[in-house]
Amino acid sequence: MDYLWAPWRIEYIKHAKDEGCILCDKPAAGDDAANLILYHGAHNFIILNAYPYNPGHLMVAPDRHVATLDGLSDVERNELFELVSRSVVILRKVFCCDGFNIGLNLGKIAGAGVDKHIHTHIVPRWAGDTNFMPVIADTRVINEAVAETYARLKPVFSAL
Repeated sequence: MDYLWAPWRIEYIKHAKDEGCILCDKPAAGDDAANLILYHGAHNFIILNAYPYNPGHLMVAPDRHVATLDGLSDVERNELFELVSRSVVILRKVFCCDGFNIGLNLGKIAGAGVDKHIHTHIVPRWAGDTNFMPVIADTRVINEAVAETYARLKPVFSAL
């Protein structure tokens, strides 16, 4: 049997599952670094995914708790997609990515882990970033700790 050492996962396993909405609770907590929040716009914010698919995996979400695209005001929706666009520019500069997966999972059946608060995922991609591990071992290898990713990105997002 092979073992993959991932001691940081124990925090996720032990953490009590909150009843609230993480995309409402984390910005309200007031500690951006502890909650991986990179930027606050007028109506939306940018947050790193604590359990990323790749380094730099972040999300853009409205401040207001809303589940659907048509529930957003024009101002909220325009700013959300402006922040998605700016995030791509920053991630390309900082991580030298070859491409991106950008998407919304609308509804639990579509794969949304947080289905009552709309958010857009931005996942940096590189040529050759997939290998045999997901296929053979059903395991993804993330090559940078989330805290290191935050430290690299926060100063750049602060300059927005």
